[in-house]
Amino acid sequence: MPEPRILLSGLGIPESPRWHHGRLWFCNWIDRQVVAVDMDGTAQVMVNRDPGSHPMGFSIDWLPDGRLLMTGEKLRRQEPDGSMICYAEQRASEIVVDSRGNAYINGADFDFVAGAPPKPGYIKLVTPDGQLRQVAGDIQFPNGMVITPDGGTLIISESFAGRLTAFDIDADGGLSGRRVFAEGLGPDGICLDADGAIWVQTGGFSVVRVAEGGEILQRVELEENRAPFALMLGGPDRRTLFICTAEWHLADSHVANLDRLTNGPRTGEILALPVEVPGTGWP
Repeated sequence: MPEPRILLSGLGIPESPRWHHGRLWFCNWIDRQVVAVDMDGTAQVMVNRDPGSHPMGFSIDWLPDGRLLMTGEKLRRQEPDGSMICYAEQRASEIVVDSRGNAYINGADFDFVAGAPPKPGYIKLVTPDGQLRQVAGDIQFPNGMVITPDGGTLIISESFAGRLTAFDIDADGGLSGRRVFAEGLGPDGICLDADGAIWVQTGGFSVVRVAEGGEILQRVELEENRAPFALMLGGPDRRTLFICTAEWHLADSHVANLDRLTNGPRTGEILALPVEVPGTGWP
């Protein structure tokens, strides 16, 4: 495969990449921004979060009517005038919205950034009428999620378990049929392609394309100390793999790494790599 090119640099921790209306949108953690960048690297800040909000742990997706949802201390919705209103009184990290407007959010009730002991996490559902309920529990550090194009399956990263876990999506939006999609990985933010494979992290400085059952189909090696946080297939034909990265030292604790990223140089980059199989599904 060709080498990834740097699309954008000088970022905090780029996370939650989404291909939307011809640009790659992403959350620029540390600097509390939502940014959109086009294929030539021209970037525009779309949302500035409250300076008092947590600098990490927020993500984005859109309702079918085009309004932006953003997680964090609460789930918020952006109105046509640009204002942000409370959509659900629920702290959350990752989000994915399906074609029906069901918003799946996840989180875990412990302070990861501060190094607190881990607790199992959850997936919760916010329906279009505003109802909130838990649809899955005992998730070992819930992270990125994708939904298949038929709307029938949700796949989530369980980062602390090193696996991808799949659920059937029921008619009422509930989740059932829990099963392992693939394991022996280091999953974070993931994306799905048209062959049903998932681009996912390995826990080191590489990303792989993995089939259901765990077969590794492709591997992309990154530079030493260049950790991939999140992945998205986009571009005009969705055949560009965007890799959101930042400097990370495996010998240091995650608390030390996050402190350096917060208070030190902005080492975040978005890499772009052409691939053969296009992206599909949500986000």
